[in-house]
Amino acid sequence: MKNLTILGSTGSIGVNALKIVSANPDQYRVAGLSAGINRDLLLEQIAQFGPAAVAVMEQPLADELKGLLTGPGAPEVYHGVEGFMRLATLDGVDTVVSAMTGAAGLVPTYEAIRAGKDIALANKETMVMAGPLVMEEAKKRGVSILPVDSEHSAILQSMQGHSRKDIKRVILTASGGPFRGLSLSEMARVTPDQALRHPNWSMGPRISVDSATMMNKGLEVIEARWLFDLRMDQIDILIHPQSIVHSMVEYRDGSVIAQMGVPDMMIPISYALSYPRHLYNSLIPLDLEKIGTLTFERPDMGRFRCLGLALQAGTVGGSMPTVLNGANEIAVHAFLNNEIGFMEIPDLIEKTMQAHVPYPVEGIAEVMEADRWAREKATEWIRG
Repeated sequence: MKNLTILGSTGSIGVNALKIVSANPDQYRVAGLSAGINRDLLLEQIAQFGPAAVAVMEQPLADELKGLLTGPGAPEVYHGVEGFMRLATLDGVDTVVSAMTGAAGLVPTYEAIRAGKDIALANKETMVMAGPLVMEEAKKRGVSILPVDSEHSAILQSMQGHSRKDIKRVILTASGGPFRGLSLSEMARVTPDQALRHPNWSMGPRISVDSATMMNKGLEVIEARWLFDLRMDQIDILIHPQSIVHSMVEYRDGSVIAQMGVPDMMIPISYALSYPRHLYNSLIPLDLEKIGTLTFERPDMGRFRCLGLALQAGTVGGSMPTVLNGANEIAVHAFLNNEIGFMEIPDLIEKTMQAHVPYPVEGIAEVMEADRWAREKATEWIRG
């Protein structure tokens, strides 16, 4: 029996993780759940899984939950960053599913590692902002960090049974999002509603927009660099609209190992929780005969500038990836609120990066300071 805390239980990753728990009650038990503002779904999850503790972002919601959750067996209720940290470090928890969206997931995930918890990592910002610090701490604590992203799960699976010394490069695949075939003028007129309609995956608003700009793929490159101890020039990207090949690893003898599957997050989440085993699920099997054709192409860096900015930030290193991520979160929020246009997202990120003087990052406090600076600077640009 593996005891889990799920940070971000009401998001798409958290909901799917709980489906896996429901299907395997003899293997998993939920000890902690956290959410942002989705009270009703969180209450349903509490009733079904009976966690010992829960956490939410705001104190008023925490106070409301305390009033509703009374009697024997009622969970402890926490709030804010401190609450998420307490949830991430609960005694008796074996694995923390890090599925909070954005930079807010970094500190709870880092504290979980320091407390010796294994991590099922869906929060890519943890690696983008503090990859070397996180991996160093995980190594020191003997903690496993298992990726939940379909691309990184594919890389992990394609590395099994092979020497890391023999890796030539990894190839991340990307669907290309909903705007792969649009011209620049058409992309300039994109609305938030259009950006949220991903052709293959069901994701939250922030990640859906990141997929549409291809920022998501750039963040995944930086994440892969630290997760798998690679150089930036060892990571390539191919557009694969069918989303069947989730990523590939090429070895120095020319062998290329790919992991394929239907585009459903249940598969990589399940693998992160059951590693190195593969659990049974009820998904429709992959039918290559029905799919027929798999295609691949290079991304258009001119139309998807966010991807180039992410690769630039990853190459510079230090505080720059944190600045990239902070500016992007502000830009996406502004776009979803109709404050800026779709093609202004990379403009805002680039301005913020150009205004930043990168510095080495030696602790989480420096990471959070770079994040604060980027958000303030990006907000200034929007208001200006």
